Amino acid sequence: MLDNWATSFGMWERAKQSLGGGVSSGLRLAMKPHPLYFDRANGSKMWDVDGHVYTDYVLGWGPVILGHCDPDVTSAVQRQVQTAVTFGAQHPLEYLVAEKVLSHLKFAERLLYSNTGSEAVQIAIRLARAVTGRYKILKFIGHYHGWSDQILVSYRPSPHNSSVHGESTGQSSKAYEDVLVVHWNDISEVERIFQEHASELAAVIAEPVLGNSGVIEPIDGFLGRLRELASRYGAVLIFDEVITGYRIGISGASQRYGVSPDLVTLGKAIANGFPLSVVAGRAEIVDQVYKQGVVHAGSFNGNPVVLAACLATLNKLEQPHVFTSIDDRTRQLQTGLREIFRRNRIPATVNAVTGMVQLLPGVESSVDYRDYAKVNWEMYNELTVLLLSEGQFVMPGGRLYVSLSHTVEDISETLQAFERSVSKIANKT
Repeated sequence: MLDNWATSFGMWERAKQSLGGGVSSGLRLAMKPHPLYFDRANGSKMWDVDGHVYTDYVLGWGPVILGHCDPDVTSAVQRQVQTAVTFGAQHPLEYLVAEKVLSHLKFAERLLYSNTGSEAVQIAIRLARAVTGRYKILKFIGHYHGWSDQILVSYRPSPHNSSVHGESTGQSSKAYEDVLVVHWNDISEVERIFQEHASELAAVIAEPVLGNSGVIEPIDGFLGRLRELASRYGAVLIFDEVITGYRIGISGASQRYGVSPDLVTLGKAIANGFPLSVVAGRAEIVDQVYKQGVVHAGSFNGNPVVLAACLATLNKLEQPHVFTSIDDRTRQLQTGLREIFRRNRIPATVNAVTGMVQLLPGVESSVDYRDYAKVNWEMYNELTVLLLSEGQFVMPGGRLYVSLSHTVEDISETLQAFERSVSKIANKT
């Protein structure tokens, strides 16, 4: 414990008596120096229980694309909760939001609602298996598609391990024995798997930008080749855009890279922090939920409060300046970080796509998970604590999210804080 966060530490100690690990999501245990507690947030700022204010680059681990407490989203939610919180039946927001989402995704004809990214991925895989009559899934090492047994596979292996393995104790190996893994951006590996397992592959699933392990974009032609192979061999191409959807652009990866999947999963930024996820895609695949007996259920699916937040979020994201502004602030942060590490003679890679910046200290370049695994994480963890003392809240794992509410001044102040913090580390070595 550090004295700067004594109240937070005390709350965490208390929470451990009633919550597993004292946190609501296990990944938050990785926060340094320990999980912090907050009592309010607005725009790009958050206030912790010890009275410190931070510029926030965690943004709820990605969802808060507009900024905290966006007034349009807040107003929409306030209006809805005065009418009803849930019906357990249909309501107009279901099709109003669906029509808007589908208008952004030119390849998609139908969608399904769920509440988390893990749920969305599970139904996408089930749909793919049902429509193909096959069961094997091809995924990429270092890509995260939720915590369910069937797909929490080869997410954080050792850098030289390309075997299929689970990531959690208590995980049944039988649940993922139909999963095949390859390295991101390795076209020859993908081609080999398709050739060897053509009659068994139900789907290939990928984060179109490897957001969870380095913010690594696909090399030229890679997504297009996935599309070609999936079409040739009758497999379903799934883009997991739980991170990138409504963050890198209004139409996501299909617009940015010119490649359309058969199914896409969306979450996080779609409702500016409210719990919503979506599976969207071709009608012949999605309509299996009523034509072919594919089970998709959930008491909270299509919740009117959440969909009210979603509609307000999407209305704002459709405004022409939004993604240009987010991209400008993203590039400002990326460029500044590159210069700071160069000036302090610390090797580092700084990747970015709209709304996301990835800092990889100790790594000269990155094309797949093996590069991400070589990062000097001891240095990064030390840096995160120094940044907290400078009023900058950043994630474990080196990823920084940028929202519409971040200003030029926010980024400038953040870069000054990085300069001071990185200099301290550099002067120690």
